Amino acid sequence: MAALIEAIDIKRKTLFEHEDTPFYCMDVEVNSPTARGGQTLVRVKMRNLLTNAVFERTFKAGEKFKEPDLEQVDATYLYSDGDGYHFLDQQSFETLTLTENMVGNALDFLVDGLLIQVNKYNGNPIGLELPIFVDLAVTETEPGLSGASQSGSVTKVAKLETGLDIRVPLFIKEGEKVKVSTESREFAGRA
Repeated sequence: MAALIEAIDIKRKTLFEHEDTPFYCMDVEVNSPTARGGQTLVRVKMRNLLTNAVFERTFKAGEKFKEPDLEQVDATYLYSDGDGYHFLDQQSFETLTLTENMVGNALDFLVDGLLIQVNKYNGNPIGLELPIFVDLAVTETEPGLSGASQSGSVTKVAKLETGLDIRVPLFIKEGEKVKVSTESREFAGRA
C-alpha cells in the first residue's frame, strides 16, 4: 500500500494524489490560527499532472493523501503522426504514444532520437520531461560576421530545425548546432 502524506507535510515539488488524480505542489503556505481551538490550514498551489491545470486549494493540516503511482522512464523520440507523438521506452522497448496536449510546448525541442523522460501514472503515459539542454541545428539566420567576437553581446534571430526562433550571437552560421535551454528557450552555447 502506498504511504500517506499529511497536508502539513506537503512541500514544494511534492507529488500527491487527491481525488484519484496526481498533483504536483508548486507552492505551499501554512496558516496557523491565533485563537485556541483554531485549525491549521495548508494552502497549496498545485498542478494537475493529467490536464496541466493549475489552481489553489486549502486543506486542513491533518488531511491525508496517497503517494501517486508515478514512474519516469527513459524514452527516445521516434516520430509523430495523426495518432500523436511516439517514443521508444528504453527498457521495455515498447512504443509510448502521447497526445499533443501531453507534449505541450516541448514540441519546440523534439528531434529524432532525443532522450527524454516519460511520466507514467498507473502504467499509462501522461506527459514528458525534457533534458535541461537540447542541441538543435540552425536552419535559417543572417550570414555570420567573420570579425564577430565570441562575447555574444550583440545577437540576431535564428530559426532552428524544429521551427523555434531564438536569439544567437552574430558568429553563429546556418547549419551549426547550438545548445538551447529548454527552460528559458535561450541560446546556451555551441553544441
